[in-house]
Amino acid sequence: MEVFLEAFVTAFTLIFNLDAALFEIVGLSLKISVTSLIVASIIGFPIGVFLAITRFSGRSILISIFNSLMGMPPVVVGLIVYLLVSRSGPLGWLEILYTPYAMILAQLFLILPIIISLSTQIFEELHKEYKDFFIIFSVPPKKSVTTYISDSKDSLITIFLAGFGRAVSEVGAVIIVGGNIDHVTRVMTTTIALETSKGDLPLALALGIILLSISLIINVIANRMKIKINKEING
Repeated sequence: MEVFLEAFVTAFTLIFNLDAALFEIVGLSLKISVTSLIVASIIGFPIGVFLAITRFSGRSILISIFNSLMGMPPVVVGLIVYLLVSRSGPLGWLEILYTPYAMILAQLFLILPIIISLSTQIFEELHKEYKDFFIIFSVPPKKSVTTYISDSKDSLITIFLAGFGRAVSEVGAVIIVGGNIDHVTRVMTTTIALETSKGDLPLALALGIILLSISLIINVIANRMKIKINKEING
C-alpha cells in the first residue's frame, strides 16, 4: 500500500511541478490528436453533407460501410497503415513510418468514419426538414449546405469532441506505426503501457491522471452540448 501511495504522491508532484518530460509527452499527444481531428473534420463533414443530400446507387451500402468502420479495431487500423507506409508499401516513398505523421494517418483512419457517419445522420435530418422549403425558394446547393452546417454547429461540435476522445485515448494503432520512440513518437497511451510494464508507476499514473482529466472534460462539454441541443429542440 505504501508503494502505491508513494507512486500517487510522486505522480501529482510531476504534474504540479510541470515536469518537462511529462508535458513533452502530453504535448505530442495533443498535437497528433488535434491534427488528425482537424484533417478528419475537413474531409468528413463535406462527405457527410454529400451523403445526406444526394441520392445515388449504392448510397445505403456506402453509409453502412462507414457505420461499420466506426467500430474497427485500432490494431487492424495500425496494421493497415503500417502496410501502406512501410518501405515496401505503396506509400513507402514518404518515409513516415515511426514518425508522428504515420500516427496522425492512423488516427485519421480511426476518426474519419465517426465524423462521416454521425454528421450524415445530422445533415439528413436537417435535409428532410428544409428540403421542400429550399426547393420552393430555389435555394442554391452551396447556400443550403452553409445553412445545414450553421444550424447544426452544436451537434457538429459534439461529434468533434467524440472524435478527439477516440483519438487521444487510442494506443493499438499508434504503437504499431509510431514505434513508441522516446522524444519522437512516445504519446500518453503508449507511455502508460510501457512504464506500467517496466514498473515505473509514477510517470504512468501522472499520464493516466492527465488523460482521465482530458476525457472527463470532453464528456462534460459534450453532455452540456447535448443538453443545450435538447432544450432548443423541446423549447
